[in-house]
Amino acid sequence: MNVCAALKIGTEERAMKRMVMRSVFVLLFVGITTLFVACNSSEPLSVRLENKSEAKTAVSDSVKAPLRIGMGAMITPKEGYVYYQRLKEYIEKKLGQPVQMVDRGNYTEMNRLMETGCVDMAFVCSGPYVEGKEKFGMELLAMPLVKGKPIYYSYIIVPADSPVRRFEDLRGKVFAFADPKSNSGKLVPTYMLSEMNETPETFFSSFKFTYGHDISIHAVADKLVDGAAVDSLIWEYIAMTTPELAAKTKIVAKSKPYGIPPVVVRPGLDPKLKLRLKEMLIGASSDAAGREILRGMMIDRFVPGDDTNYNTIRSINAWLSGHRNK
Repeated sequence: MNVCAALKIGTEERAMKRMVMRSVFVLLFVGITTLFVACNSSEPLSVRLENKSEAKTAVSDSVKAPLRIGMGAMITPKEGYVYYQRLKEYIEKKLGQPVQMVDRGNYTEMNRLMETGCVDMAFVCSGPYVEGKEKFGMELLAMPLVKGKPIYYSYIIVPADSPVRRFEDLRGKVFAFADPKSNSGKLVPTYMLSEMNETPETFFSSFKFTYGHDISIHAVADKLVDGAAVDSLIWEYIAMTTPELAAKTKIVAKSKPYGIPPVVVRPGLDPKLKLRLKEMLIGASSDAAGREILRGMMIDRFVPGDDTNYNTIRSINAWLSGHRNK
């Protein structure tokens, strides 16, 4: 059976760009280098996580092949990464198998890793889940509950002292989207514009992709852009943990609720392993170590995945497709 080997081209450069964007933001709109991944039969997958140390592979003749978990979308800012690292260690201990965390390049790249079998399980955005399920059979494993519900919103935010009071007031302004495939950070606001018979190209003077909801929030707070569409979960996390940053922004529009970013597995994953992973996530709220991790991630608990939770995203995909074809 083949295993996957990561080609680490540009990984350190991308990590450095993200660090600079968080500190001084002068490189906010510098394109982030794509992480290229290829499958190989001799070398285990090992990928850097941001500026974190390289994931370690257990070396033992008898050890099982590592479970590869992709970080396609986190529902906390990157500062909350420590809890995903703890979740990785939790899964590793419960599973009795080494776990490797695979850094996200962008949502398209993570879907490609899932499709080619280079990642076994992943945290993904809702939009890429819908696309991945349709394209290659990406499988829904579990959904987090936040405030008791498996939903989230797209927030349209502007600087706190901006005269903008509603989404419509951003006409002719500079806007920031997250990822081109992001549901809350691109798809939903594009749908909102289409209801106004507008597109990003016709409505904004210009728009950029930040490839990070937290980066978009910083960009608005620092007035590098006039507005942005961001994941409500990440904005709320920042409002709780870094209120002085959130206070530099204000929400001028809130979308309808959409299915929360889920945990997925690649098609063809061993059914017994898939079941163990699902039981592990769902059971995390039942023991002290799991509850502490979930609390840090601001997640109530995980529940079994319900594909119908994502039908609203399919509806806006269909709407936008119909408008493009007119």
